[in-house]
Amino acid sequence: MREGLVPSNTTHVMRLPADMATALRLAGQLGELLDADENAVAAFESADGSHWLIEVFFTSEPDQAIIRDLIRSTLPGKAGDAAAGLAAFSRIEPRDWIAASLDGLKPVRAGRFLVHGQHDRDAVRVNDIGIEIEAALAFGTGHHGTTRGCLLFLDRELKRKLPRKVLDVGTGTGVLAIAAARALKRKVAAGDIDPESTLTARQNAIANRAGAFVRPVTAIGVQHGAITAGGPYDLVLANILARPLRLLAPSLARVTAPDGRLILSGLLARDVPGVLSAYRGQGFYLAERIDLDGWAALLLKRNRAAKRPLR
Repeated sequence: MREGLVPSNTTHVMRLPADMATALRLAGQLGELLDADENAVAAFESADGSHWLIEVFFTSEPDQAIIRDLIRSTLPGKAGDAAAGLAAFSRIEPRDWIAASLDGLKPVRAGRFLVHGQHDRDAVRVNDIGIEIEAALAFGTGHHGTTRGCLLFLDRELKRKLPRKVLDVGTGTGVLAIAAARALKRKVAAGDIDPESTLTARQNAIANRAGAFVRPVTAIGVQHGAITAGGPYDLVLANILARPLRLLAPSLARVTAPDGRLILSGLLARDVPGVLSAYRGQGFYLAERIDLDGWAALLLKRNRAAKRPLR
């Protein structure tokens, strides 16, 4: 998911009103099925709180019949037919979304971290760690439940024990890496599969006075010399999606220190059992979970006989 921030060459959009459960279910499924490099999926509550809205942005004109069939396959029966019928497709002007993506966004607090736009610099208090993030082509302004959940876990972990080495996988705008670097005043490794996200994260790090500590690389998972050479990591953050998180379980386990922790997100509630199963196979257990706006963030620790997962 890109929490409403879409590819720069977007030409078409689909909008579909729904209740919260349906919106999150559809958004999660469409996000898994559609190419994230060419499409973006978002689900959010309407301004008046009367319903939720699903938006899917496309970089070329979509086959409406195929998209409606995907909706029906996710919501079988009458519910699927009704939702498919409500899906409205329209054309939009390229880059039309940039100003709109920040419209109405307010500062987001997660422990000592405050994620804000340039227009809300005055909201940063004396003891806050302010992170200024503007609209970009990458995921992560802090307004999504997954990003905020990760920041809350990061704040808690930094209070528990300061990690020496931190890695942010799928860094997006770099908000998590920047937050860790600003708090620790030390280097934080970061990578993203998307070169545009890598550039955005680097620019954000410089703008947030973390340029000396955050130098993101373009990498598939942890497959980059700068990432593997910097391990093992005491704390690994990965705010992506369920399927890549499952596939990355062996490689994330390899770069995590024996007493290290994993903070994972980008998950709907229905995604959690499958992701936990993948990481149990790598010797991790669920230590804590945060649910925000229908999304789950997980804190995982290495298995020990005396420890039991917290539900």
